[in-house]
Amino acid sequence: MKPRIHPVSRPVVFRDRAADVAFLTRSTADSVERVRWEDGNAYPVIDVDTSSASHPFYTGGGQVLDTAGRVERFRRRYGADAASGSRPNEV
Repeated sequence: MKPRIHPVSRPVVFRDRAADVAFLTRSTADSVERVRWEDGNAYPVIDVDTSSASHPFYTGGGQVLDTAGRVERFRRRYGADAASGSRPNEV
């Protein structure tokens, strides 16, 4: 690696305000605000709106699709043969 062209990677605390959870990880992001972590050291803290602790994809809070209704509508529209995947005999 060339010297002085890469950003400095440091420990940073990302704090999810929605879930009231904090993560200590390495990042090139920096902040003036500091927070005292569990190990007694002070780290820069960055507040985020969404993280894995509050995002619907990770928490299972996303909407559930009505797949049974979609299958029934497909069968009504195209018939049972199309749903089963069978094809008419070709000559």
